[in-house]
Amino acid sequence: MRTRLIVLTLAMTLLQSVVATGAIHKLYVSPAGSDANDGTASKPLQSLQGAVARAIALQGDASIDGFVVNLSAGNHTQYEALEIDATLRKPIEFRGSESDKRTTVSGGMQAARFTAIEEGLWRVRIPEVTRYGLRFEQIYINGERRFRAQSPNRGEFAGIRQVRQIPIDSTNLGRDIYGWEVLNITPNQPIPFGDKCRTSYIGEGAADSKGKVALGRPLITAFHKWDTTRRPLLHVDSSGVMTIAGRGVYPWNKIDARSRFYAENDFNFLDAEGEWMLSADGWLYYIPCKGETVENTVCHIPVAKQFVSINGKDMGLQVDGVKFSHIDFMYAAYLTPDEGNAQMQAAAGIGTVVEANFARNVRFADCTIAHTGLGGVWFKRGCSDCSLERCHIYDLGASGVKIGETAIRENRDEITHHIRIDNNIIQHGGYVFPCAVGVTIFHSADNQITHNDIADFRYTGVSVGWNWGYGYSPAKRNIIEYNHIHHLGWAQLSDMGGVYTLGMSEGTSVSHNVLHDIYSLYYGGWGLYNDEGSSYIRVENNLVYNCKSGAYHQHYGRENIIRNNIFANQIRTQLEASRFEEHLSFSFTNNIVCYHTGVMCGINWTRVGHKSDYNSYFCTDSSQQISFQGMSFDEWKQKGQDHNSVIANPEFANAEAGDFTPKNKALLKKIGFKMFDYTKAGVYGSKEWQRKAELSSEMKAAFDKLVNDYEQQVITDW
Repeated sequence: MRTRLIVLTLAMTLLQSVVATGAIHKLYVSPAGSDANDGTASKPLQSLQGAVARAIALQGDASIDGFVVNLSAGNHTQYEALEIDATLRKPIEFRGSESDKRTTVSGGMQAARFTAIEEGLWRVRIPEVTRYGLRFEQIYINGERRFRAQSPNRGEFAGIRQVRQIPIDSTNLGRDIYGWEVLNITPNQPIPFGDKCRTSYIGEGAADSKGKVALGRPLITAFHKWDTTRRPLLHVDSSGVMTIAGRGVYPWNKIDARSRFYAENDFNFLDAEGEWMLSADGWLYYIPCKGETVENTVCHIPVAKQFVSINGKDMGLQVDGVKFSHIDFMYAAYLTPDEGNAQMQAAAGIGTVVEANFARNVRFADCTIAHTGLGGVWFKRGCSDCSLERCHIYDLGASGVKIGETAIRENRDEITHHIRIDNNIIQHGGYVFPCAVGVTIFHSADNQITHNDIADFRYTGVSVGWNWGYGYSPAKRNIIEYNHIHHLGWAQLSDMGGVYTLGMSEGTSVSHNVLHDIYSLYYGGWGLYNDEGSSYIRVENNLVYNCKSGAYHQHYGRENIIRNNIFANQIRTQLEASRFEEHLSFSFTNNIVCYHTGVMCGINWTRVGHKSDYNSYFCTDSSQQISFQGMSFDEWKQKGQDHNSVIANPEFANAEAGDFTPKNKALLKKIGFKMFDYTKAGVYGSKEWQRKAELSSEMKAAFDKLVNDYEQQVITDW
C-alpha cells in the first residue's frame, strides 16, 4: 500500500514539476476574446477548444515543455465538449481563477424572465425550441434542480396491481431474449393522463383541458428491486391500463405487483411547487416555490451534453498530462432516447460529463461538477495514474465517478488502473437514474477511493467489481478507506449497500470508513455488502450504524476477513449472510456488535460457513434475549463458534450524539479489539471545505422522517 502511494505521488510530483519549472507557454482565454487571437494576455482566445488548437500549433517548438491555459474569472459558455486527443503531445493545464470570483464553464443558457400568467403559474418563451429544435428534460432555478411535472408528485410512487407482458418473438434474432414487445401495466390508482394518451401516441405529448400540448411523450419510470426501467408511454385505455414498449426486463428482476412507478411529462400532472412543463410551441411553464418571485428567479436550461472528452488513440498513443484546476463545470443535459432506458444495475451504461479513454496523468483538482443530467467523471478505457482531488461533485442525474469498463478487454493492457479519488465531496446523485452509485469501480485494479464524503444517493455509495461469481476479475487491490458514506437509499430501491462488492477481489481493502443512515425499500440496506462471489477482501476498522437491514451481509464468497469493526444500532437486523457453500466464506473476529432494536442476526448467518470468535455482542434493550437465529449464546457456542466471545456492554461514550467510542477497556482487551480513530473518515483540509460536506439539517430531518414513516408501516422483505 505504502509503496503504491509513494510511486503514484512521485509520478504526479514529477509531472507537476515539469509543468511548474520547465519552459511553459502561457495561454489566456476570455469570453471577450477570439480564437483568431494568439492567446496572449492582451489578445486572449475565446474558448478552451481554441486554446487546445493553439497549443497543438505551437508544440513543435522545442523550447516549449508544456502549456498553462489561464481562464479568466466569470462565465465561459460552452455548448460542445472540449475534445483532447493524442494530437496534443505535451502536458497542458487549464487553470481557473483562484479569486473569490471563480471560473465557470457553463453548458447552460439563461432563459428570459418568467411572466406570471395566473396565481401560482409562470411561463417564459424558449424560442430555441421551435427555431432550432432544442429539447431539454432538466431545468435549474437559482442553481437548484427542478423536476418535470409528475404523477404521483415527487417523493411519492404509484403501485402496480397487474403486469402483462407480450414477449419478443424468440425467432427474431438480434433481440434481447429477456424483454417484451408490449408491456401492459395496471396501476392501483388512477393517473391523470391527458386525452391524447387515451387514444394512441401520434408524435406529440398529451394535451391538458386547455389544449396545452407537452413536448415529447409521457415517460414511465418503473422501479425493480435494484434498478429502474424508463420507457415512453404508448397508450392509456379507458380503464387506466398503460401500454409501454421496450425490452430488458430480466426474469430475476422483473416488474411485478411489488414494483412502483411514477409518470412524468404531462400537463395534467402540473400541480405542485417546483414542477415545470415544456409545451410543443416552446413555452416553459413553472409553478414557483415559496419565496420565489419573478424578479429574483434565474432559470438555466442545460444545452451541452458533455464538458470534457479526452481520447487517446490506443495504448501506444495515449493522451498524457492534462490537468484542470479551480474550474466549475455547470449545467449539462440528458435527453432520454426515443426507446427509453432499459434496466441496468448501478446505471452502468449511463455516461458522464467528463470522460477519458486511453489517457494517463489526467488530474482534476479543486474543481466543481454540478447540475447534470448524466454522471460526473469516468476514467473509462486504458487509463492510468489519474486523480480527482478536492472536487465538489453534486446534483447529478446519475453516478458521481466511474472507473474502468463493464467488459473485460481482450487486450488486458487496456484495463484501467491506478486511479486516485481522494478528498472529494460527492453528493446528491441519481436524480434521473435512481440506481446510480457514488463511486463505481468496474473491471479495474489498484485504485484508491479515500477520504471522500459520499451522500444522498438513492442506491449504493461505493461499488467495487463487476463479476458475478468466481470467474476471473481484474478488480484487485482496490483500496476503499477513510470515506464517510451516509444517507443512502431513501426507500426507493432494494439490494444495496454503503460499500458493495462483486467477484474475486484479491488484495482489496475496505477499512476505516464510517457508514450510516442507509435505508432500502424492501430487503437490503446494508452498511457493508459482499455480494456474489466477493472473495479475499479485508473489511476492518469500520464504523457502521443506523442501517436498515444490517451492518454486514455476505451473499456467497470465499475467505473474506471481517475484523475489528464497530457495528452499532442497525434497525432490523445486525448481521446477515446467505447461500451455504462447502468452503470458508468469511471469518468474523474482534468485532463489537451492539443494538437496541431488531434482531442480532438474520437470514442464514448461523448456517453459512464462517469462523466467528473474540467478538462482543450486546443489546441495550434488557427485555430482549440475544438470539442466534433461535439459538441462545451457549447453544451457538456449542456449534463451534464464538468460544472466546462475550455478551458485554461496550459502553459507548454517547451513541445518540454519534460518539461510538467504547469506554469498556476491559472488554476491548478481552476480545482483542484495537480502537481506531473513525473521526478521520471523510474529507480533510480547511474547516470551510469540511463544512461544505455536511448535509443540511432539513435533509437529515427529511431522511429521519422517511425512515420513521416506513418503519411504522413495517414493510416486509421482498
